[in-house]
Amino acid sequence: MSKILMKGAEAVGEAAIRAGCISYFCYPITPQSEVAEYLSKRLPEVGGTFVQAESEVAASQMVYGAAGAGVRIMTTSSSPGISLMTEGISYIAGAELPAVFVNIVRGGPGLGGILPSQADYFQATKGGGHGDYRFLAIAPASVQEMVEWVMRAFPLAEKYRNPVMVVGDGLLAQMMEPVDFGCVEPTPQIDVESWATTGCKDRPANLINSLFLDPLKLEEFNWKLKAKYEAMEAEIAYEEYKMDDCEMFVVAYGTTSRVVRTAINALREEGYKIGMFRPITIFPFPQKAMRAYGENPRVKSVAVVEMSNGQMLEDVKWAVLEKKPVEFFARNGGIVPNPHETMEFLRKSYEKHGGTK
Repeated sequence: MSKILMKGAEAVGEAAIRAGCISYFCYPITPQSEVAEYLSKRLPEVGGTFVQAESEVAASQMVYGAAGAGVRIMTTSSSPGISLMTEGISYIAGAELPAVFVNIVRGGPGLGGILPSQADYFQATKGGGHGDYRFLAIAPASVQEMVEWVMRAFPLAEKYRNPVMVVGDGLLAQMMEPVDFGCVEPTPQIDVESWATTGCKDRPANLINSLFLDPLKLEEFNWKLKAKYEAMEAEIAYEEYKMDDCEMFVVAYGTTSRVVRTAINALREEGYKIGMFRPITIFPFPQKAMRAYGENPRVKSVAVVEMSNGQMLEDVKWAVLEKKPVEFFARNGGIVPNPHETMEFLRKSYEKHGGTK
């Protein structure tokens, strides 16, 4: 296994190329601009196409057009930029086209700040644009995981003919870690000719469209989409950390889960039986697996740690169905919770609900 030390944003770009994506349209925005900077140099070296669009709106429509032509396509942005892209994402979902979006989340709302955040959870998991659409949303916790999930995102988008979003944060994009690009075998495109506008000289024409003037046909189409989103539950991924004997488990994802892991390791040495349940897919959310722990009589309480004002907290409460008390701790606005304050919160939460040592 050969590893390369890379900044997260640059690793995202290289992972896309190695996955077979050689077209990329974007508009720069901190803290993900290094993805575009890297690909502006790297794509021409592999015969690819890099276009800096005039806006995020334009970039998303370029993605729509390329996806409709059967091109393996990706764009990246950050928070307010993704907001501008949501019209295009809705159109792409409505036209049943595969495309990969990477959101390097920064603090908000509004222009907010340029530091790390997880405040786009609602946008990623509840649909940031209009209409009854969803997309597979994946939240890696390291640069290595970003590489792996960016590479997997393309065949997943093609499998469901639907946008896939990889949700990182500013810290993951800006940090440097060793990565192995051989961890995922690239998957070639399949079945493009049956739906893409690749030229129809020897086959019936394919139509890329999201307009239904007949309400009955639109309703039928939306039920079809709903079934597809339910089928995405086959892709649910999560990590269980020290959950075998825990009396309290913490739910955290992305960068925050790394802080929680450090806190749990230290508290375990003090005798606290605490584990972590880390969602990797945040849509679909791994609620069934989490609910099983919530129903375990050994578990006395649940805690949630995140870098937003309780956006994932709502899904956790739904998953455990109020069978266990749920405590909450967060930092936001670009502040990453540190292990010491996280440990203090977990100690108090554990003792409050009768955890033993």
